Amino acid sequence: MDKRDEKTLLINNAKIIDGSGSEPFLGSILIKGNKIASVLKDTKSLSKEIKVNKTIDAKQKTVLPGLIDAHCHISFDEPSSNDELFFHRRESLAAIVAGTNALKVLQSGVTSFLDADSIYDVGVDLRDAIEAGVIPGPRMAVGGNALLTSVGGTAGRLIPDEGKRGYGAVVRNQDEIILEIRRQIKLGVDWIKIHVSGLVPRQKAEGELKAWSLEELKIACDTAHELGIPVVGHCRSADSVKDSLLAGMDMILHATYMDEEGLEILVDKKIPIVPTFTFQANLIEYADEMGASKDYKEIFQKEIDDNIDILQKAYKEGVPLLCGSESGFSVTPYGDWHYKELEVFVKKLGLSPLQAIKSATKDAAVSMRKDKELGLIAEDYLADLVIIDGDPSKDVSVLGRKDLIQNIILDGELVDLTPRPSRKRDPDGWRVSSYSERINKKKTN
Repeated sequence: MDKRDEKTLLINNAKIIDGSGSEPFLGSILIKGNKIASVLKDTKSLSKEIKVNKTIDAKQKTVLPGLIDAHCHISFDEPSSNDELFFHRRESLAAIVAGTNALKVLQSGVTSFLDADSIYDVGVDLRDAIEAGVIPGPRMAVGGNALLTSVGGTAGRLIPDEGKRGYGAVVRNQDEIILEIRRQIKLGVDWIKIHVSGLVPRQKAEGELKAWSLEELKIACDTAHELGIPVVGHCRSADSVKDSLLAGMDMILHATYMDEEGLEILVDKKIPIVPTFTFQANLIEYADEMGASKDYKEIFQKEIDDNIDILQKAYKEGVPLLCGSESGFSVTPYGDWHYKELEVFVKKLGLSPLQAIKSATKDAAVSMRKDKELGLIAEDYLADLVIIDGDPSKDVSVLGRKDLIQNIILDGELVDLTPRPSRKRDPDGWRVSSYSERINKKKTN
């Protein structure tokens, strides 16, 4: 396109949070095509030769980069159990449903997200459909099926000893590791995800048990890196974090129960971590309303409490903390809780609101593999913005108020914020159905 023909959009008189962690300032933003052309303290310096197609007066409103959710499961459709996720989803229907859920995510102010593991190949196909303009949705970076050993991930015995189930692909040896990674890269993934740790019956260790050897992790990382694709690991134990870092992993999800040895390696490598406490925080806060078990509530409360100190140390030493919501489960439905991780970062980890916003914008852009062009309000960056009637620099919780969101701009274009009609019902067989809520034992006289 000839630059003279590019559409221009001017956002005037805004309080600008640029995503860098710097203090907000009053100014205006000029967008040409899909990029930010300039960020101005006023509009007087605008060239009279520039034709502005549309102007938005953002007086008494705040403009910030679109949020980036570094941990979202768009293909899951809010299951309440692994049984539901693994045995009640159909591939074609999952893709259609995911498309409608992606719009919910976008209309909440999330203009980009990473979906590191998908059921079937839904993630890749949905990303490609959105990029082609077939359906509306946020920018997506995607993985394929998470690589697991037969020990399993967080689904334990539901994981088969070989083959695929749900979001997982079980690999049993070096050849299968290499073959599956190459298959996914041929498909077009942006990331390879490995479930490095998992749950097993009768385990005594805190968190989860490491399910991969260091040698296996190195094979996986080397294979992906040779083809230019980064690797992200699900890690909830000290040895899983340490071995993932030693193997060359590019990002760590959770990183809980990390020890001082792992922290030292992490600080040296500055590998970003995505704590993803939103799921735990929601289950703790709403356990009674959701009918969640008391055991889960206690386990998740302990996971947060036990890991605050080590994560604070990592952050103070310059390790990037990225915001991820784990949206896609019944505990974290789409479009509702993407802001929550910022709130947790402020209330639990002690970050300032501006630091938390940076974790959800500039720093989180690495999860999209666009850290030089996304997540900042700056010249030549992609024009993904949110205009909100509130001040997130003082209170990040306003980002969860959809009624305060005035405009969302994705790739330089205004997003239609008209909500889609609610789903009439779930498709047949989509949810777990029970014969009864309790066992019908015969009462004795």
